[in-house]
Amino acid sequence: MSASAQKRDWNPEAYSRFRDLRLRPALDLLLAVRSVGGGDVIDLGCGNGAMGPRLKERFLGHSVVGVDASPAMLAQAEETGTYGRLDAANIASWSAHGAGLIYSNAALHWLKGHEELMPRLAGMLGKGGTLAVQMPHQNNAPSHRVWRSLAEEFFPQRIDFEAGPSVLLPSQYHAMLSKLGDVSIWETEYYQRLGADEAGHPVRRFTESTYARPILEVLDAQEQAMLVQRYEQVMEKAYPRAEDGTVLFPFRRMFFTLTV
Repeated sequence: MSASAQKRDWNPEAYSRFRDLRLRPALDLLLAVRSVGGGDVIDLGCGNGAMGPRLKERFLGHSVVGVDASPAMLAQAEETGTYGRLDAANIASWSAHGAGLIYSNAALHWLKGHEELMPRLAGMLGKGGTLAVQMPHQNNAPSHRVWRSLAEEFFPQRIDFEAGPSVLLPSQYHAMLSKLGDVSIWETEYYQRLGADEAGHPVRRFTESTYARPILEVLDAQEQAMLVQRYEQVMEKAYPRAEDGTVLFPFRRMFFTLTV
C-alpha cells in the first residue's frame, strides 16, 4: 500500500475508543430488522467487525459477508472469526444479487449520490429481503459544523468538503424508497456521556477519528495543532465539561429499513 493510501486508511484503534457508544445504534438498527430473505446477510461497511458476531447469532443459517474498503478494518474484522467471507471493496462500485439482508451501520453517509445509491442497493435484495441503514445526522450540530467552519476560515481551498459525510432529509429517503417496498424511517438523539480525557476535549476526541478525519489528514502537524486548539476553545462553550471532566454529548442518528 502506498504512503498516501496508508494516510487515508482508517485507524481501528482510534475508532474503537468509543466502541460502546458507537455500538448502541448498531444494535438498535439490528433490532429493527423484522424480515430477511433467503440470501446472504451483508454487513456493508463492516469496519472492524463489531457487528459480525451479532449478525451471525441473529441470522443462523445465513452466511454473513463483510464488505469494507479499509484493509486495517478488515484485518480486525477477520479476527472475529464470524464472517463467511470478507470483501475488500468500495461500496460505490460493490454489487450483490439476491441478498437476504444488507445491513449498513454508519457507513453510507460517506458516499455521494444517495438518490441513485439507495435504490441500487434495494435492487440487490432478494424477495423478502431488507435494506437496513443507520447514518449520523449531526452535520449541523456544533460538534461537526465548527470543524468545517474553522477549516474554511484558516485553510480555504485546502479541504475537499465533498469528500466528507452528508445525508439527505428523511422525507427524501422516504420518497425514493416507498415505491420499492415497505419503508420505516426515524431518528434518535443519543445523549452520550463522554469520559474525561487528559488528551483534550471529549467531543474533539470523539469526532477527530470520524467526521474530522478528511480535514485533519491533509494538514501538517503544526496546522492540525492550531486547528484543534481553536476547535477545543469553541467546544468548551458548546459542550461544557462537568466538574469531573465528562461531557453529555447529544448525537442525532437517522435510521431506515426497506423490505421488498
